Amino acid sequence: MKTIDMLLRDAPLFSDLPEPWLNLMAGCGVNVRFGAGETLFREGEQADTFYLIREGRIGLETHVPARGAAEIETLEAGDVLGWSWLFPPHTWHFDARVLDPVAAVAFDAACLRGKCDDDPAFGYQLMRRFAQVLMERLQWTRIRLLDVYGDHLAD
Repeated sequence: MKTIDMLLRDAPLFSDLPEPWLNLMAGCGVNVRFGAGETLFREGEQADTFYLIREGRIGLETHVPARGAAEIETLEAGDVLGWSWLFPPHTWHFDARVLDPVAAVAFDAACLRGKCDDDPAFGYQLMRRFAQVLMERLQWTRIRLLDVYGDHLAD
């Protein structure tokens, strides 16, 4: 059975972190499982966790007036779910629903923020990594919006 620091080492986002920082992070994590159809969190709720997905799929959704829930992205093994824990007011911006049974590592946000405050170099490295995740997801969202609205923009 793999320890949490070993799981972190296997994750592309964290694989090159120095061992002491992997251990810092591991101290804030626990293994969790969720069944298909479960809601992990809803927009506006307190963002007190982030997840490293080990297996399964999670859909990020937003509410679209007159249409209901619209899936905006699907995350799977190796992806991280959640960046709202880093930025005040620490509330979720989307809903997250389990599409396939999920095994993940859940990280306590307050624990990690405290460790980032105690070790600014560690905090900077985490911020850089999550900023990269944000940039990739913003680019993906831009591409999807062009797919949806591109034909109308040419009119």
